[in-house]
Amino acid sequence: MTLIKLDQKCIKSVQPASIFALALSNPRSWLARFARTSILSVLSDAISVGQLTITDSEGSRTYGRYRKGSNTVQLAVINDAFWLRLMFSGDLGFSEAYMVGDIEVEDLKSCMDLWLDNQTGMEETLSSSFARISSAASGLYNSFFGQTKNQARLNAIASYDQSNTLFKAFLSHEMMYSCALWDDAEGGVRGDLEMGSTPGDLEAAQRRKIHHVLRKARVKPGHRVLEFGSGWGGLAIEAVRTFGCEVDTLTLSVEQKTLAEERIRAAGLENKIRVHLMDYREIPPEFENAFDAFVSIEMLEHVGAKHYQTYFKLVDFALKSRDATAVVSASTFPESRYTGYQSEDFMRRYMWPNSCLPSATALITAAQVASHGRFTLECVENHAAHYPRTLREWGRRLEKNLSQEMIAQDYPALRERANYDAFRKKWQYLFVYAGAGFAKGYITCHMLTFIRQNDCPELCD
Repeated sequence: MTLIKLDQKCIKSVQPASIFALALSNPRSWLARFARTSILSVLSDAISVGQLTITDSEGSRTYGRYRKGSNTVQLAVINDAFWLRLMFSGDLGFSEAYMVGDIEVEDLKSCMDLWLDNQTGMEETLSSSFARISSAASGLYNSFFGQTKNQARLNAIASYDQSNTLFKAFLSHEMMYSCALWDDAEGGVRGDLEMGSTPGDLEAAQRRKIHHVLRKARVKPGHRVLEFGSGWGGLAIEAVRTFGCEVDTLTLSVEQKTLAEERIRAAGLENKIRVHLMDYREIPPEFENAFDAFVSIEMLEHVGAKHYQTYFKLVDFALKSRDATAVVSASTFPESRYTGYQSEDFMRRYMWPNSCLPSATALITAAQVASHGRFTLECVENHAAHYPRTLREWGRRLEKNLSQEMIAQDYPALRERANYDAFRKKWQYLFVYAGAGFAKGYITCHMLTFIRQNDCPELCD
């Protein structure tokens, strides 16, 4: 979702006399009113699919047209700070307003779908010279929000995501924080909507994903596997237990390493799995040509565009020169939307700071350049259709299992109810926001399999 930019005509909708009077009496109130008038003035042209009703202290206004099957969204503005957040920060500002309670939305998913259904109209209509005013005015953002309690709350919850307790509350038993693969046994990618969820569905789908990855990596008994991004050891444990290999896995999280090693010991596999607290760029010389297979599941989002070639150069370094396979997966942008520079949005501000979604083409190109042609692309898969259900399942589990008392043991600041509510809403927003993006094709999820240049190909599943 892109930053909202407004049309020149919205500037004319606020009379000079009223602007002057408001600006003298209360600069923030004036700017909020100006933002409100500016934004509302262009919504009629921006929304052509579905219907949006906005209610605030001055009444209700409806935009778009109701049609059967289209999204109908009711949005209540509780605090006029919403208009400022939206004007200054667009997508990011909307998420912040939701988290701190500046707005209330009856159906967040329908709201996300409405935006994506009207993305072209939004981008074409909410444009032109007001963008320059908005850009210049954004320097005032910290003056209005920097020291407020709500902004302090947002700053705090941005870093409350290293708790193993949190992830245990919504992940499957394997603790895979990545897209599951659904099949007929669970009713497919919409089984939860059509038949309802049943216990064990997520676990089965995550085990299927792990096995699929390891089969694509051609892992066999006695093989040595290198993994970038340990998570909590779920893939490494299954690789050793089911496929009979050895695993070296890398993580930068002390919390993940601690719990992964506990789980590995509980499985009796400590002699087969080594968890390294290590940046992938620091792999030791003895890793050269030492591995039969390489796997990395949704870690590439944290590498950054300028480091893709370094990443694949090190994969090439670590794998054997023959009979070796690399499998990588990542949330991705479609090629038409990909750029190496990605501005701050909800994801990059509150979930994964400094992350950058690659495109499949960017990764394939980097792999070929970095390996000097020693990799052959064997298979490309897009798992995006499987992600919305994964996110829905996580959301249900979080609502069921997470409590304020539980998470406050790790983060005492969350004992304050307002902080906890903002924290919980952040995760609700993530699951719906990302789910809508995958469902509408705004983002994708690719898995790429590479083999050595003279290795025999296999059929893609």
